[in-house]
Amino acid sequence: MTPDGQPAIRVTAMPADTNANGDIFGGWLMSQMDMGAGLVAARLAHGRVATVAMDGMQFHQPVGVGDEVSVYCEVTKVGRTSITISTEAWRRHRFDEVQFKVTEAVFTFVAIDDAGRPRSVNQE
Repeated sequence: MTPDGQPAIRVTAMPADTNANGDIFGGWLMSQMDMGAGLVAARLAHGRVATVAMDGMQFHQPVGVGDEVSVYCEVTKVGRTSITISTEAWRRHRFDEVQFKVTEAVFTFVAIDDAGRPRSVNQE
């Protein structure tokens, strides 16, 4: 199995991102997914968005130092003020071509104005 489309972001996991066992922190990986999905949501909303929920995350395998992490996003629902994005993180060892799905989750964002209040998602 391989991911569909182009990644929203790609990043290399570094030693500062590890736990005591030498694996990449789950929280670091979750933040990368939030950043990738947030970029997609902000582009769709034509402005500022805020993460309001993250559902269904399960870790399938660890990420190691030096692995390339790619975050893939698919918009699954657009409401009046909210955007729901299915998000997957895949890892690839820096010297290999094969990717493996590490985790997946559903992120929900709300479009907000400059004062932080919900606003309509502007689809143009």
